[in-house]
Amino acid sequence: MESIGIIVIYVVAIGLMMYFLAIKPQKKQQKQKQALMESMEIGDYVLTTSGFYGVLIDITEEDVIVEFGNNKNCRISMQKQAIAQVEKAADTEDK
Repeated sequence: MESIGIIVIYVVAIGLMMYFLAIKPQKKQQKQKQALMESMEIGDYVLTTSGFYGVLIDITEEDVIVEFGNNKNCRISMQKQAIAQVEKAADTEDK
């Protein structure tokens, strides 16, 4: 009977370890990504997950249109999830 109690304690301890080492950090990262998606505005300077830098031209519910380089004709539509970093337009004007 004692050994069953010890096994239950070990299983609970391992479950708690998994939560604090894997699940909780992942949820925190998802919240940060969601905050990033909500903070995007037209004119912001962005870095895509592919490593391309561009400027946001249009934002819809699921997609964005990003303009790359100085060529005004190079505009690509992509999912919001493809944006890795956002630098606000006001920040880029100061530099």
